[in-house]
Amino acid sequence: MQKPLTFLASVALAASLALPVAAQDEPGLDTVVATVNGTDITLGHMIVARATLPEQYQQLPDEVLFTGILDQLVQQTALADTFEGEAPARVTLSIENETRSLIAGEVIEGVMATPVDEDALQAAYDAQYAEADAGEEYNASHILVETEDEAKALKEELDNGADFAELAREKSTGPSGPGGGSLGWFGAGMMVPTFEAAVVEMEPGAVSDPVQTQFGWHVIKLNETRKTKAPELDEVREELELQIRQTVVQSTIEEITAAAEVDRSAAEGIDPTLLKNIDWLE
Repeated sequence: MQKPLTFLASVALAASLALPVAAQDEPGLDTVVATVNGTDITLGHMIVARATLPEQYQQLPDEVLFTGILDQLVQQTALADTFEGEAPARVTLSIENETRSLIAGEVIEGVMATPVDEDALQAAYDAQYAEADAGEEYNASHILVETEDEAKALKEELDNGADFAELAREKSTGPSGPGGGSLGWFGAGMMVPTFEAAVVEMEPGAVSDPVQTQFGWHVIKLNETRKTKAPELDEVREELELQIRQTVVQSTIEEITAAAEVDRSAAEGIDPTLLKNIDWLE
């Protein structure tokens, strides 16, 4: 398969030899920057070429990019002029596919740019947030040790009035130990199942019996609980607008396709493995 010309090595040379571009009156897309064998290269061509460069090239100084891109387009134009005969199938088919894709993309961009109706936005918010059940969040601390006997001994000390945070700093083998065992706030699914199950059954201020997980044995203290609140509409406006637009785009694609005169009968009976016949393009 033919490979497209890459961003040519002249960019590296341009870094040290770049020259200022001659001033022009109100330049635009149609502004001609070079002519090769009678074929114009415009500022628009250069803008499109820059936009399609890999990210690392787009970080180069503007002067370097200008010279490098212009050199590339001049070289491509000169090379194209030397081609004789009909363009290979791989070229004409690629151009057709690219044209189809780009124009279809313009239609989708137009749909995405349509303002989102406030009623639709409110309905999406209500469906996703306002009617959802409030969740529960937990603030807990724990002391992690290796054996059940150690955990039982800790529970006994705590029942006799020992300070939980001090014991955690002294005895816990977990990373939260230096912080007094504090785990902060967490919700459903954020802890291993056996740990979460124990916390859910506790009342604020209570200390659990030893709980085993794959990390060892825990003694848990539930500090507080709270109900999770749904975000305000403005906090999730952009997220909801994107969801609505994506839904509208999909509906538009389906409607336009359904309204088109489509005949797929010619595809019936064709062996799908024929798509691998890249040599047909040569």
